[in-house]
Amino acid sequence: MTTTRFDEFLARFGRKPEATEGEVRADFWRTAKRAAAKVPFMDEVVAAYYAALDSRTPFKARMTLLAALGYFVMPADLVPDFVALLGFTDDIAVLSAAIAAVRPHIKDGHRKAARDALANA
Repeated sequence: MTTTRFDEFLARFGRKPEATEGEVRADFWRTAKRAAAKVPFMDEVVAAYYAALDSRTPFKARMTLLAALGYFVMPADLVPDFVALLGFTDDIAVLSAAIAAVRPHIKDGHRKAARDALANA
């Protein structure tokens, strides 16, 4: 089995290279649903998720977004998500910085997919 850059990226976040894309997607959606009421710009986070999965998004932008989204879905981070009032503050900071850095690569199609997904969640 050959490794891809995505496999190497997943390994940095404690994921086994054989982790399926489905597992990664499930983790994202599970965390997104938990965070929806606490993250004021969840629509933009979901749009970033779609941009990160879009092969037309430049590699560097994809990796920036995947790193931030990987941090978002990690159960153990700087401030654990279950800590009242502070749980998602570190996630919000990381996501805000990543989204701001690659905003031109988050396209209208990504935002539409995010609105549709959130409406059906």
